Amino acid sequence: MRILIVSDAWHPQVNGVVTSLQALIDELRGLGHQVKLLSPVDFRSLPCPSYPEIPLAWDLWRVGPAIRGFRPDCVHLATEGPLGWAARRWLKRRGLAFSSAIHTRFPEYVNTRWPAIPLSWGYAFLRAFHRASQAVLVSTERMRDEFVSQGVRRVQVWRKGVDGGLFHVRGVAPSAPVFLYVGRLAAEKNLPAFLDLDLPGVKRVVGDGPQRAQLQQDYPQVQFLGYQQGEVLAQSFAAASVLVFPSRTDTYGLVMLEALACGTPVAAFPVAGPLDVLEPGVTGVMDKELGRACLAALQLDRAVCAERAARQSWRASALEFLARQPLLDGELVAVGAAPALQV
Repeated sequence: MRILIVSDAWHPQVNGVVTSLQALIDELRGLGHQVKLLSPVDFRSLPCPSYPEIPLAWDLWRVGPAIRGFRPDCVHLATEGPLGWAARRWLKRRGLAFSSAIHTRFPEYVNTRWPAIPLSWGYAFLRAFHRASQAVLVSTERMRDEFVSQGVRRVQVWRKGVDGGLFHVRGVAPSAPVFLYVGRLAAEKNLPAFLDLDLPGVKRVVGDGPQRAQLQQDYPQVQFLGYQQGEVLAQSFAAASVLVFPSRTDTYGLVMLEALACGTPVAAFPVAGPLDVLEPGVTGVMDKELGRACLAALQLDRAVCAERAARQSWRASALEFLARQPLLDGELVAVGAAPALQV
């Protein structure tokens, strides 16, 4: 089957959306499907205001011919950025079906960075983008129920996975406490909630973003390691005592699953994302007092954390993704081959 994915997020960006899409594409190709990705790499782009590492494509008139040239059996719109909107408009004008996904809490993200923009505007934006989608994919049942309550229709669950070949237990746990954060260094990630804590041992931060310079100035005692990927990132997870996840607005938090696969328990607030990923008192501790959660997580069994995470594979995630896809004529995809449609 010929599968087209349209995403405004792609390499060299480092985030959960890119990680999930790369794993999905690899698994789909391993299943014998032909996959094409339309991303900012294929277009001319400008840096996003206040977030220059995110490119925004502008020669959007090329999106339609790219879709037509690939002749896909199904199309998935992974993001609500310029490319997603351009593909949506082209498909909708021709009455062609597509699926879409909500990877981030866009209204909360925008409201955190620009408080003058109310949440209601952000949810109106999401409803407008996803209204024409035949299947709106989210990571958890909790997020499905939340977005449905906000008026988003045809929401379905597409669970994420973890790469067990890369993320696994390595050697012995650290002897002194190491508290680790992995992710973007941006306001919506709520980093001060972690960095302000009085904790024993060492604090490490892996990632980059618009707040890095200010955070390094404000917290000179913290080790800022920059972006990491692959084996280096897996070693950082394995070398940590606890992964600290201070965000209150993530829809999932793939880094939690990756840390668990390396045997590292998680400390977090009891909010959506951690509530969906963590097993309380087994793979993580969730508490309104994040410092208390960090100390309690030190006592969890690392072997059990790794065993629980190993149950979630990217192959299972890819099969679930396929089962949610509509063909361009509106019929559901059967997991297997299908003739390419003329568009």
